[in-house]
Amino acid sequence: MPGLLLGDEFPNFEADTTIGKIKFHEFLGDSWGVLFSHPRDFTPVCTTELACAAKISDEFKKRGVKMIALSIDSVEDHRGWSKDVMAYKGDAGSALPFPIIADHKRELSVLLGMLDPDERDKDGLPLTARCVFVIGPDKKLKLSILYPATTGRNFDELLRVIDSLQLTAQKKVATPVDWKPGDKVMVIPSLSDSEAAALFPNGVTTKEVPSGKKYLRLTQI
Repeated sequence: MPGLLLGDEFPNFEADTTIGKIKFHEFLGDSWGVLFSHPRDFTPVCTTELACAAKISDEFKKRGVKMIALSIDSVEDHRGWSKDVMAYKGDAGSALPFPIIADHKRELSVLLGMLDPDERDKDGLPLTARCVFVIGPDKKLKLSILYPATTGRNFDELLRVIDSLQLTAQKKVATPVDWKPGDKVMVIPSLSDSEAAALFPNGVTTKEVPSGKKYLRLTQI
């Protein structure tokens, strides 16, 4: 069963991190947030992921998104691993630009439904899966993506969906398949044609389909 469903308020947990003890809601403040989990420190796929996240951290900052990672090891291990991550990134000696949560008791991993039953450590305990949670300024869960421990995630896709989430939170639109910022968007079905015409000054075009239904409406934001 999932630990959290879309629209649920994200738990205001307390945790030790590489920047000290935090309360999650206070850490986020009025920002959007992204929490991404890792099976274990000093592992190959996780290191590539954190290095990528560090490389594009300014892209998250531009979008008003605070980043935080989670792994089941200790803060001390996280600090040592962070040095490896930044060296892999080609920036040895620099600090990792976001904190890492310590979850050595796996309490958060259980609370948030993060454990991967098929991937286990040397003691037979389940590893943390590669979860991504995007949390809105209202502290509610806006997006959840769950990868198995063996598959690294795509951070370009994460930025793309954050762009969609932030746009659709403000405008009465939805984003179609493979949408990128600047592409046309879909008018949501609950808007009448007259409401859409008033809301979208760039005009609305309707794609003709065999059913004759006028539901494929596009506009440029």
